[in-house]
Amino acid sequence: MTVDRAVLAFAGLVVLVGVALAHFVSPWWILLCVFAGANMIQAAFTGFCPAAMIFKAFGLKPGNAFR
Repeated sequence: MTVDRAVLAFAGLVVLVGVALAHFVSPWWILLCVFAGANMIQAAFTGFCPAAMIFKAFGLKPGNAFR
């Protein structure tokens, strides 16, 4: 698995967890989905992604997006 795929999988997981928590616990958890989406948009323009840096530190191979 590359860093790119790990970041996409993690972002998807965060969105799904946020939706489940918003449904079962509190509607305020939808802000977790908003945060994930905003982070993905800023990473697309700046190339800076904290999750990518963490996955690199764990030893995942870099992909094309996060070098």
